[in-house]
Amino acid sequence: MVKGMYHYIREAWKKPDETYVDELIRERLQKWRREPTVVRIDKPTRLDRARALGYKAKQGFIMVRVKVRRGSLRKPRPRMGRKPKKMGTVKITPGKNLQWIAEERAARKFPNLEVLNSYWVAEDGKYKWFEVIMVDPHHPAIKNDPDINWICNKEHKGRVFRGLTGAGKKARGLRGKGKGREKVRPSLRAHGRRGK
Repeated sequence: MVKGMYHYIREAWKKPDETYVDELIRERLQKWRREPTVVRIDKPTRLDRARALGYKAKQGFIMVRVKVRRGSLRKPRPRMGRKPKKMGTVKITPGKNLQWIAEERAARKFPNLEVLNSYWVAEDGKYKWFEVIMVDPHHPAIKNDPDINWICNKEHKGRVFRGLTGAGKKARGLRGKGKGREKVRPSLRAHGRRGK
């Protein structure tokens, strides 16, 4: 069986430390660290991943690279005395993963666009970088494309802030179904209100 270009790109990104990707990222990170948090880019760094998540090289699709600081929340140390265990300064993590946070930052930067999906591109000791695929729901090219024009409907407005993207669904525990997942659908809040 003949393997195409996307296959080889995908294989290289599976183990970036062992392929040409490591050198490629290391060169680019020097520039990326100095850039603003949210940067619009011309084309995806990982073409295979972007295409798999719905990207098309046509008008109405916009690519954005977002930088997010790694690690847990930095909580101020209490000034009054208490047990070290009760300080509440370490191991305090947000209820969202960093990828979802990156998508929300991109959506706030470009309020007229909707987030379609996102993927990881690089990380170092301090930051993680994600590329976010954004769509202009008012563009004629998007409205006339039967593959993507569902995003033009009003019920998909602000989908990233409601946890409807891939990263949002993962953070909400919606990847699986069946035993052990009874309380996550339709949402944690909705399940808690059922008995009332």
